[in-house]
Amino acid sequence: MVKSLREYIIEAEKNKAAIGHFNIANIEGLWGVFGAAREISKLSTINYQLPVIIGVSEGERDFIGIKQAVTLVKSLREEYDYPIFINADHTYSFDRVKEAIDAGFDMVIFDGAQLSFEENVKISKQCADYAKGKISAAGVPILVEGELGFIGLGSNIKEGVPEGITKTSPEDAKKFVEETGIDLFAPSVGNIHGMVKGGNPHIDAELIKKIRKEAGVPLVLHGGSGITDDDFVKGINAGISIIHISTELRVAYKNALKMSLQENPDELAPYKILKPAVKAIQKAAEDRLKLFNKIK
Repeated sequence: MVKSLREYIIEAEKNKAAIGHFNIANIEGLWGVFGAAREISKLSTINYQLPVIIGVSEGERDFIGIKQAVTLVKSLREEYDYPIFINADHTYSFDRVKEAIDAGFDMVIFDGAQLSFEENVKISKQCADYAKGKISAAGVPILVEGELGFIGLGSNIKEGVPEGITKTSPEDAKKFVEETGIDLFAPSVGNIHGMVKGGNPHIDAELIKKIRKEAGVPLVLHGGSGITDDDFVKGINAGISIIHISTELRVAYKNALKMSLQENPDELAPYKILKPAVKAIQKAAEDRLKLFNKIK
């Protein structure tokens, strides 16, 4: 692997594509997402290794193990010589950002969306300053992402759009990036965390375009689960370079596992019980990766 994560992000934007970012909580999720990226890379219609980002939130990395998560991704990157990276998703304090940087994550997110603008700027800048000059386990500069605009909480199924959702203004985005020095910016543009039973709201492609111009750094779309294919394409064309998917994978995992247990009530071997769940995650990730990269 010769390119840095930053180079892959720049390349994705140039090609009007987006890098898939998939959250995992165990090794089944990791194999499912990695299997999806590798299978698509084998297609005759493309001739390159499709980069992929593994995301682990505070809760997910506590469950897996912070250093263990980095080591697992590093082992796949080195064994298969594949551009797979790991991100410390939704981190809510400087200490936990520092912990992830010190553990060798390729990128980290400080999520201060529920803080005041001033406090969010203060801690985001502290995180960006600490990461300067630091190298990840992949041997690439560590990127820091900041978030502005509340999009709800929880990768779950929601009855309706959460209260308190606030969209990001292009002017605030510009000021935020300038004052913090972050590498990537996550705005609120109609996206929400989780999936709404009646259908997720549409994302605002025109707002994305304005924010990308004013912010001056690549944009990340959180809360990708439940967004329509058409909205994804419009968002990518408007300036989104990374898209987060979590809830869709959780739903696929749970449904496949439930079916596996029902169909094989006497089975005791975990690797046999969990195999359908891995395949379900892989299928969900493959569908998204193809869409994000305009692959038929």
